[in-house]
Amino acid sequence: MQIKGYRLLARRFKTPLGEVDLIMRRGEVTAFIEVKARRGADAAIEAVTATSQRRIALAADIWRRRDARSAKTVCRFDIVAVAPYRWPQHVENAFSPRE
Repeated sequence: MQIKGYRLLARRFKTPLGEVDLIMRRGEVTAFIEVKARRGADAAIEAVTATSQRRIALAADIWRRRDARSAKTVCRFDIVAVAPYRWPQHVENAFSPRE
């Protein structure tokens, strides 16, 4: 991801309400990224369930309340799908936070 111009802000950010695998920033975008490994990229993407999306969004909300710069940037939820013998697949705007 750093090769794409992102800067790592946090790895495995944990809260009582949820966890985010990677928090990265590029310009005015703060990306909250779920990394999933499965036999195939499609299976990895499908493994990010509505429940996990809610938990990621709750953790992201806590991060944005603590980090003044992130609160002013665009928030995006991405997935990085990891599969054996394949390059990782980065899916930008993979989901929207649910209320």
